Amino acid sequence: MTSSPDLFTARGLCKRYGRVTVLKDCDVAIRGGEIHALLGANGAGKSTLVRMMAGLLEPTAGSMQLDSNDYAPNSKRDAEIAGVEIVQQELNLIATLSVAENLMLARLPSIGGVIRRGPLKDRSRAALDRVGLNDVPVDTPVAKLGVGKQQMVEIAAALDRKCRILILDEPTAALSAAESATLFRWLNKLRDAGVGIVYISHRLDEVAQLADRITVLRDGQKIGTFDATECSTDRMVELMSGDGGSDDSALHPSRRQVDTVLRVDALTGGLVDRVSFDVNRGERLGIAGLVGSGRTELLRLIFGADVATSGNVYLRDDATAYRFRHPRQAVAAGIAMVTEDRKDNGLLLSKSIQFNTTLASLRHRFATTGMVRGRIERSATQTQCDQLDIRCHTINQSVGTLSGGNQQKVAIAKWLVRDADVFLFDEPTRGIDVAARRRIYRLIDTLAKDGKGVVIVSSDLEELLETCDRIAVMSAGRLMETFERNDWSHDQIMQAAFSGYRNQETGA
Repeated sequence: MTSSPDLFTARGLCKRYGRVTVLKDCDVAIRGGEIHALLGANGAGKSTLVRMMAGLLEPTAGSMQLDSNDYAPNSKRDAEIAGVEIVQQELNLIATLSVAENLMLARLPSIGGVIRRGPLKDRSRAALDRVGLNDVPVDTPVAKLGVGKQQMVEIAAALDRKCRILILDEPTAALSAAESATLFRWLNKLRDAGVGIVYISHRLDEVAQLADRITVLRDGQKIGTFDATECSTDRMVELMSGDGGSDDSALHPSRRQVDTVLRVDALTGGLVDRVSFDVNRGERLGIAGLVGSGRTELLRLIFGADVATSGNVYLRDDATAYRFRHPRQAVAAGIAMVTEDRKDNGLLLSKSIQFNTTLASLRHRFATTGMVRGRIERSATQTQCDQLDIRCHTINQSVGTLSGGNQQKVAIAKWLVRDADVFLFDEPTRGIDVAARRRIYRLIDTLAKDGKGVVIVSSDLEELLETCDRIAVMSAGRLMETFERNDWSHDQIMQAAFSGYRNQETGA
């Protein structure tokens, strides 16, 4: 493929917060008509770099050029006018507005201040169809969509605007395989049309499939820019981490104990229809399925975030039947849940790492006669930061200033401090780099060794195949089949994932 000259260049870019430098003397060039992958561990400086490109952060030093002209956007809007679009890892949709209103928010068709609903609907329908969201009504409130479809709506909005540079930060983290394939087709079309695409992803197989060139950052500094053909996935990991890899010997099951720690009996509510399963102490049960199959909804019913209309939950050897009406009831009973959407449901971004890490345990572990024992609280927080390698300057740093992957680690740390008998993980490695992903896998393995019951929902089937003892497959709201380790295959699981929808079509 013949590449265009450099469309965007940055020279000597730096970003400092007080005495702390998070990006140092970074040079990068993006060509028109290329997909340029930006790789690095969480906290390496990737998001800082692209946020400066998109007008969301002001560089402390350095300069940028777009088409050989000086480029210094003061806002995201300035960048969009210049043709630089960004879709961030954290969603920026307005939940109370419709899909159409979110898609066209800055470009609502109107006359005399009155929105023209017909053109709005037509333009929105075309934008959604472009990314394969043919089944999403444009007047649906965004809040009613799952995270995967919300991500596709945000991508659809960016693709609908004419842009010269398109920045995508972990765009497939919440997408199904089919949605990802549709996105890849459109990215290739945009590249062929001369758009420069900056692609951030921790899914190295995607990078190998899509990228023309790769720039690697480590600890706020550029390591180098490479042709994608020069970099195997092992080489990418080595460049990001600075070493030859990690020991994965602790990742392989199984050490299952015999007594049951969680039993779900005919649980029903919303999308979920009469789901039953159990989890033994020391067992990791994966829940696979397509986006919209009811996986997240099932965990929410178990945890009391949504209220079941029928069915029960049983814990340990207790015969007590639970149907939780609020998460605090589930937490008190010994259940912890790491949510899919850490921004809205998992963390208080304006608060400190310490505040978030100990919030669920204040009365349980750190308060005596109404007084918080600050020294013990700080010690517990620091222990989690060290154990999970949370990259921060201080535990008093606000969680909102961390990279997405480090935010995810804090969301997990909160429940490790609280402790529980059952851990529910919804997309636990979403937005986490390769090294941190291995750390989370080893952490889950440790929980199982300690006799906890672990339930893992993931859109990444390979992740479930690697980490779980059994995999239960959801389809169209029902649990279709459960597979044992050493008695499963990728094809069997995918067949089960589609089976509920085929049954609907045939009336079975």
